Amino acid sequence: MAEHHELHNGISQNPRAVDDGTAPPEIGPPAQKQEHHAPTNIETAQTAPASTEGDFSIYSDKQKRWIIVAASFAGFFSPLSSSIYFPALSTIARNLNVTNAKVNLTVTTFLIIQGLAPMMTAGFSDSAGRRPAYMICFVLYLAANLGLALQNSYPALLVLRCLQSTGSSGTIALASGVVSDLVTSSERGKYIAFATIGTILGPTVAPLLGGIITQFLDWHWLFWFLLILSGSFCVPFLLFMPETCRNIVGDGSIDPPALNRSLVNVLMHRKALKSEAITTSAQKSKKGHVKFRVPNPLSTLVVFWDIPTALILLVAGLSSGAFNAVMTGASEEFRGTYHFNNIKIALMFIPLGVGGVLSAFTTGRVVDWNYRRHAKRCNMPIIRNKRQDLTNFPIERARLEFAIPMLFLGAASVIIYGWIMQSGVNVSGPIIVIFIMGYTISAAYQTLNVLLVDIYPGKGATVTAANNLLRCETGAAAAAVIAPMISSIGTGWSYTIMGLISVMGVPGLMLNIRYGMRWRQAKARKKAAAAVSNGTQMTEQPAN
Repeated sequence: MAEHHELHNGISQNPRAVDDGTAPPEIGPPAQKQEHHAPTNIETAQTAPASTEGDFSIYSDKQKRWIIVAASFAGFFSPLSSSIYFPALSTIARNLNVTNAKVNLTVTTFLIIQGLAPMMTAGFSDSAGRRPAYMICFVLYLAANLGLALQNSYPALLVLRCLQSTGSSGTIALASGVVSDLVTSSERGKYIAFATIGTILGPTVAPLLGGIITQFLDWHWLFWFLLILSGSFCVPFLLFMPETCRNIVGDGSIDPPALNRSLVNVLMHRKALKSEAITTSAQKSKKGHVKFRVPNPLSTLVVFWDIPTALILLVAGLSSGAFNAVMTGASEEFRGTYHFNNIKIALMFIPLGVGGVLSAFTTGRVVDWNYRRHAKRCNMPIIRNKRQDLTNFPIERARLEFAIPMLFLGAASVIIYGWIMQSGVNVSGPIIVIFIMGYTISAAYQTLNVLLVDIYPGKGATVTAANNLLRCETGAAAAAVIAPMISSIGTGWSYTIMGLISVMGVPGLMLNIRYGMRWRQAKARKKAAAAVSNGTQMTEQPAN
């Protein structure tokens, strides 16, 4: 990606450079009246600093990519564990002498825990660091897989699947936290592919792997496979993955405490000691400190009380619900309409994954291009690897101008998919529509997630956990109702309703485009006023 270095610091008087329109509706309690007039968008933008400090991260672009790819593949185990299980459901029910409904309950509980567990992990990782959180996640996950591979009872299956979900799902929020630790808003788009490749590949390859293992081996081998794969991954991951949490290591130059230290951190610190001849006192002053706190899930729920953020989360959740409805109903639809076996059904998920992967590698370019376009219109310089203050920059508009069209295209593909499956056209029809669905819905979700990380600097894991909570719960609800809906009103109308529901929250995104920057400015003024009233000096962290 080419980086733009603007030489002029003034702000354009072109009204298109910033959000315009009438005054925004009040969000939250009314603010106290100020004696001076509230600055306009253009006035505040004139005083906006382009960069507030030195390099955002000491890591090179290549190092950032490898770190983010590693974090992304750590998150790969959550969708892998969820989807690899589907082809074996009927086999497990027969083997354990229970009904299919009881085995399906293990899927529902997995999804519920998948939404709740990151609420604990995210807040803990934002304060104690990413590495301790990863250690806890992998210990739980490895233990659960071992137990699942050895058990032969339904109660053990139900409980251990919940434990497996607890360990695996926390890694998704941690991946977003790592991205927010390393990458500024101006270059965040180009890292989308590296950050999401693991979670996109999971639902793609898992059903195929599950079908093959179930077809040729005992279903217990699903969990032996997960145990071997995760164990082989986590040893080098925990050995080399550096601590990135900015509360612990800052830009990466601060030596973390022993528990947060990887081999990379040790080598980097030794190199710094030799090259910079750091004195003992200076070395101690640059030591990171960990504040261990009991994980508080309420810190994630607080995100929902911020109405502009809640409007974004609502859209992400509804879109995910429609996507999960298609994923859940696909097996029966392809079996009933095209008489496919388990392996052929698993192959039909490949276009979905290909669309998602292509989206990951193209969405970032479009998102970064639109960011640069708005920065140029605002005469805001884009400085590589520098934290920039977005308080007076229309970041909502820059992101949502791409996300909203993708949401509508995704909804249209869900609706078309329903009517194609009902009419039973040639199998190439659903393959093409599934590919488009995978591309558009993935692109919309990735862009919305980038926006959430943009407006919550330093709390990427927490806001992603909130996003994951809503997505998982709406996905669980959609998965539960799609089969009864199809039985009652047919495939076409069922997916038409799902597609329309997925875009019901778009008006909330339009409000964010129009008023989002002003809402953030008002929030910043309230924080400043609260700090002054408490007799403290505020050192607010700018949006990166």
